[in-house]
Amino acid sequence: MTKILIVGSGGREHALAWRCRHEGHEVLVTPGSEGIASALGVAESDHEGLLALAQREQIELAIVGPEAPLVAGLADRLREAGFATIGPSRAAAQLEGSKAHAKEFMVRHGIPTARHATVRGMVSGLAALREFEAPPVVKASGLAAGKGVIVPETWAEAEEAMRDCLAGRFGSAGDEVVLEERLVGEEASFFVLTDGTHAASFAPVQDFKRLGDGDVGPNTGGMGAYTPAAIISEAVHEQVMTNIVTPTLAGLRSEDRPFVGLLFFGLMIDPEGIAKVIEYNVRFGDPEVQPLMLGLEVPLVPRLLAAATGTLEDQRLPGKPAATVVLASAGYPKRSTKGVEIRGLAELMREAESRDDLAIFHAGTRRDPDGTWRTDGGRVLGVCARADDLRSAIARAYAATRRISIEGGQLRSDIGPRAVAASQG
Repeated sequence: MTKILIVGSGGREHALAWRCRHEGHEVLVTPGSEGIASALGVAESDHEGLLALAQREQIELAIVGPEAPLVAGLADRLREAGFATIGPSRAAAQLEGSKAHAKEFMVRHGIPTARHATVRGMVSGLAALREFEAPPVVKASGLAAGKGVIVPETWAEAEEAMRDCLAGRFGSAGDEVVLEERLVGEEASFFVLTDGTHAASFAPVQDFKRLGDGDVGPNTGGMGAYTPAAIISEAVHEQVMTNIVTPTLAGLRSEDRPFVGLLFFGLMIDPEGIAKVIEYNVRFGDPEVQPLMLGLEVPLVPRLLAAATGTLEDQRLPGKPAATVVLASAGYPKRSTKGVEIRGLAELMREAESRDDLAIFHAGTRRDPDGTWRTDGGRVLGVCARADDLRSAIARAYAATRRISIEGGQLRSDIGPRAVAASQG
């Protein structure tokens, strides 16, 4: 048994904690939440407090979940103190911390991606807009909690999005704006666990960023996900490993920027089956991690320890079909309605504890002293199910969501139908 500290408080950290406990390990989570047992309350920004906690609890493996503490260098601090740690160095985490930096890295190392321009003001921005043949995607360069990407349909919308970013819509994250050619194809999420040299790839995932059915409405942190994604065929997998994963790791090594942990490639697969990188993330995606953890068919913790100690082997990490449906609060993503009762949750949680094909992951919840569960954030819960086939996994997840009621709550009703059709040929 390994004693593990997970840093974070959302659905991603709950899914990781669930998996590690499922494998028989002792898990502490901080700052955690009432929905994640063993929450310790030390903030992810309190590096000294986290180091003291790890030392006091004699932690054997630390996992840093969210992007902000990774970009701030928490993994470096933990490793320097002697803890086996899953999380890249601060220098390597800039692949997510700055989209402008990431695009420059891809260009330097010949990694296929969309044409782009980085701007820092409206004058240069308007000039850069004129260089595109169609309205480009507009991205705040810094960390914006998954909401700093605007996909305009018209030139006027592109100009307005750029102006809003530069004017502070996303705070300092929008001081730089990346304009990016809009790629055509199907998106997929590709995750590898790496020790910096070797890579273990998980089953591919597709997530659903837009709020509404049919991919309409504003971008969110993610309204659902499923695995495996049929768009990543065996041929595409090999292409991604050869043309994207291997040169990314080689580029980081050549620049002396150690990367140990989860590397997330947001991909666009064009109609000819060619993959390009939309963006890097330096941790598990949420909700993508939820079906990955529920469906994983091999032990995770031994691989995490191997990555953290530089002994990982190149391998595939197979998983059963699984799907997550996210329940969000009223008003999300513009605002979060807190304090609304979540009816049916306690009973469903008790049932999930006795099943191996269902899990409830808390992202934005709190519990009253009398045991009543209430909303406490935008994305409230991830309801996750697995099965022998994708159709059944999706059906089980939706059946479970129908047992939960949140006044004004939101969910998408179309997580996965296209995937089911594709998997059936």
